[in-house]
Amino acid sequence: MSELAMQFQNQNQGGVLAQATASREMEEVKGAIFLAKQFPRNVYQAEQRILDSCKRPALAAVAMYQYPRGGTKVTGPSIRLAEVLAQNWGNLSFGVKELEQRNGESIAMAYAWDLETNTRQEKVFTVKHSMKTKTGMKVLDDPRDIYELVANNGSRRVRACILGIIPGDIVEKAVQECEKTLSGNNASPLKERVAKALKGFKDKHRVTQEMIEEKFGYNADSFTEYDFIEMLNIFNSIKDGLSKPEDWFDKNAGKDKKSDLAQSFEKDAEKKKKPSIKDLDKAKEEVKPDGDDANVSAKQPELPLD
Repeated sequence: MSELAMQFQNQNQGGVLAQATASREMEEVKGAIFLAKQFPRNVYQAEQRILDSCKRPALAAVAMYQYPRGGTKVTGPSIRLAEVLAQNWGNLSFGVKELEQRNGESIAMAYAWDLETNTRQEKVFTVKHSMKTKTGMKVLDDPRDIYELVANNGSRRVRACILGIIPGDIVEKAVQECEKTLSGNNASPLKERVAKALKGFKDKHRVTQEMIEEKFGYNADSFTEYDFIEMLNIFNSIKDGLSKPEDWFDKNAGKDKKSDLAQSFEKDAEKKKKPSIKDLDKAKEEVKPDGDDANVSAKQPELPLD
């Protein structure tokens, strides 16, 4: 009887704790909604704050993502730009929650909630505790690896939720402002920025200059501001895990291609190359006539005297 009583008491305590937790969360939500009603956002000031943030070169460089799909390229605002939009829009709650973890998978929810208008977007998704490697699928058992995997998958859903809450014209203005910032970034010449980008591709993703030039179709010396922006978008896409280097670049590009200097050296070497003894003997054999032909050629016909 005492054991049954203790079990019943533990169950009641668990129910009381669950009720207390739910009550606390409810009060926090009510408080957030109350403050949002008391201090509503100024749309014009929020828009101005967003545009001012997009004038920062560091944000503009990571504001867009890009990846190939079906022979075309897909581009749009990155999670970094979406976070800045939500922060400056105001009275907006967003994030990722892990609802459950079982049987080698996690069930999580990404959400964005406008506390003023009570407009909410949420996406529930499942993440398998495994990742694809060169040797096959690898099962993850480290809690840190699992957390990073769920956070990486959740960031894309959070971006979609935020962009579904904030008006589309505000998002378009932010994107245009980021493009202006990149185009007008005269802190260093374009060639230096392109050179730094090429070095970053080689150091971080093992993408050579020849592979990039093969993708664009012309030399890096002819790159414009728009090409530089596209390079940054591709770099951010690979860095965020939205695509892989092989989705954009041909790994065999430039391997069989020789420089002009190397080709000139090879031509000079062929001209200066002396024939070997075997080549001379072979040439003599080709020129020397056969036995019958030699006798015929040696015997000259007599000319008629008449």
